[in-house]
Amino acid sequence: MRFWTTIGLILVLSIVGLTYEIAAGRVLAPFFGTSLVTWTAVIATVLAGFALGNAIGGFIAERPKAAAALAIRKALIATAVLMALSPTILAVIYGIGLRGTGGMFLAVLITFFPASVLVSLPSPFLAKLAVEARPGRAGSSLGIVLAAGSVGAIAGAIIAGFVALPLIGSAMTFSGCGAATLICAFFVRVEAPDKPETLAQSPAPAVLTGALIAASLTTGPVCTYESGLSCIDVQRRDNEIRLYADRTTQAAEQIGADTPAQALALAYTQLLWARMDRDLGPAPSVLFIGGGGFSLPTTLLQTRPEAQAVAVEIDPLVTHVVQQRLPQAGAMIAQFGTIRDGGDAAGQGVGARYQIVHADGRVFINETTRRFDAVVMDAFSSASVPAHLTTVETYARLRQITDGPIYVNLIDAPDGRLARSTYAILQKQYPHVQAIRGPISGRGYANIVLAAGQKPFAPLDALPEDYRPVEIAPGRMFTDDRGWVGHR
Repeated sequence: MRFWTTIGLILVLSIVGLTYEIAAGRVLAPFFGTSLVTWTAVIATVLAGFALGNAIGGFIAERPKAAAALAIRKALIATAVLMALSPTILAVIYGIGLRGTGGMFLAVLITFFPASVLVSLPSPFLAKLAVEARPGRAGSSLGIVLAAGSVGAIAGAIIAGFVALPLIGSAMTFSGCGAATLICAFFVRVEAPDKPETLAQSPAPAVLTGALIAASLTTGPVCTYESGLSCIDVQRRDNEIRLYADRTTQAAEQIGADTPAQALALAYTQLLWARMDRDLGPAPSVLFIGGGGFSLPTTLLQTRPEAQAVAVEIDPLVTHVVQQRLPQAGAMIAQFGTIRDGGDAAGQGVGARYQIVHADGRVFINETTRRFDAVVMDAFSSASVPAHLTTVETYARLRQITDGPIYVNLIDAPDGRLARSTYAILQKQYPHVQAIRGPISGRGYANIVLAAGQKPFAPLDALPEDYRPVEIAPGRMFTDDRGWVGHR
């Protein structure tokens, strides 16, 4: 094989390896959520696979060249199959019943470790061929080999995050990784003229593998709508429309409700609105961190004609789906909504009734020059609050830009670290903090709604079913330095 052919193969396989790693973290979210824990599991597993693959590949590279090339080609064909079928394998494993942190680690290991081993198996053999192709120039040849691997990794990260996952989704990204690996197998030539063609040298395995990769696409996407940030489904049951992100309920609308408040189908949104309706005046300016289904901004604007709302949602796809699939929220956006991308809207739009800003919530909080009468913190990534929105620094900044109460929705265990930390942070900032907890799920988690302000909160007329006031023991306060890592 020629020198630049081997370099090209190293480059492409490095691109595939990093694209596969990032896609693994994305496709895991609908099953086990996304957090520091899930990403740690994916990165550790894939890197362990790379390490083992390189070690085994070194021994293969010491074989006679024809035998080594044959083994590498078999490995690439197997890699193509495993990569293309990764979403299916993960779904099957999840269907068996693996749950929790231990189940997640096992699912990641079974699904992503074998392909990670096999995709790195060719590297030592290709590096050896590259060095041999330029006698007397081993140093520069090896340097180019290492550079190709690094450039490929960079390109793979960019392709996965900015191109493949946002544009074609995770299922097709995995199929693309498999197809690219299969193409690489054709360039690993087996030069053994004294031996008859074997099945691995013939086109038959590649053809069968290609057919299998194509068949993997027939299983369909992981979800109905997908971006690099969200995997969204929308379902209608009777008179209710629900929006799911990573298989976690994010919003719901009641169709045909008599009043705006009755359109709120989720109990925690009913509670938040009851609290807001009691606390806020006729013309409040409210900041919503986390768009979800935009249910609360919609209710605020429907019931208070002089109110203003700014909803910060990181994923434009969420807004698009809401516009298309949630009638009341979509109609409100169409009537009053001004949509802006990025933090350039942080100081703009004063006087506008309804702004939707596509930006990270923490970035908006840090950069805005506006002041608000109240803030609703209801941002989630899967079923977990993003770590950088749970810290002392976040709420200290919110205190600076908010003249009234702050409302927070969490999902945590009744005595969970997130609930205890957030409660302690709010107690430090405000003299009055109230906590109300919803029903506890089978996994031991519940919606916990916190309200914090400078004045005592007036009692509500009623609470949603199975919601009740609770006392939360303050815990260690999360900071930007030592923060929330997600549910374990």
